[in-house]
Amino acid sequence: MNKMRISVMRPQDVVVILKLILEQDTSWTQTSLSRDLHLSQSEISESIARSSYARLVFDKGRMVQRQALIDFIQYGLPYVFPQQPGMVQRGFPTAHSALPLSEEIVSEEKYVWPSAKGTARGHSILPLYPSVVQVIQSDASLYELLALVDAVRVGRARERNLAMDMIKSRLL
Repeated sequence: MNKMRISVMRPQDVVVILKLILEQDTSWTQTSLSRDLHLSQSEISESIARSSYARLVFDKGRMVQRQALIDFIQYGLPYVFPQQPGMVQRGFPTAHSALPLSEEIVSEEKYVWPSAKGTARGHSILPLYPSVVQVIQSDASLYELLALVDAVRVGRARERNLAMDMIKSRLL
């Protein structure tokens, strides 16, 4: 019997693709991505394979289909990896509570990725992958992109639209 393995996108794949975009050169290695993203090398390899299967990257991850990624974030991500705000906790600001959206949107309602090392209190939003709270402490650019992605996942129409405009300006 022929067993066909289906490659289904996982939340960490979005994190990996965004990091690939931020790596301006193509000299990255799976080891460097593994270290930077706090993922194992096998997770990086499998993530790139799934993203290739989904036609979001090609050339072994060296080239990202930016428009396809933008379409996926805008139209697929809120349905494939949905998130609802949870209880109030300490953590790192995300969505409209983090830069760059916090400069445009003033809101009493704060969203955070839960973490004892966090700098704010707000309704908890689970990040796309648990290691995100470690990664963002040393990668401000990735932090901004992931916060914008969260605004698409959990925001109201105005927040989602502003976030998508900012994502497009950074990715295209």
